[in-house]
Amino acid sequence: MPIVIIDAEKCKGCGLCVAFCPKDNLELSKDLNEAGHYPATVKSQENCTGCKMCVLMCPDVCIEIYKEVEEVAASE
Repeated sequence: MPIVIIDAEKCKGCGLCVAFCPKDNLELSKDLNEAGHYPATVKSQENCTGCKMCVLMCPDVCIEIYKEVEEVAASE
C-alpha cells in the first residue's frame, strides 16, 4: 500500500492534486496552514493506488508517495 505525505505548510491549496486524483482521495483541509491557505489532505491512505498523478500535478512539490515496505526479520 502506498503512503502519501503532503507538506501542509508548503501547500498553497491550489487544488490541482484534488482535481486530478483518479480515486477522488484528496481534499482541501478545513484548517488553515501558517501561510493562510487550506492545504490538501489525504482522505484515506488505503484508497491510494500510488499512481503519482498528484505528485506530477503539484506545482510546489509538496507531495511525496512512498511504497510501504515490509521489514522481513532474518530467521537465522
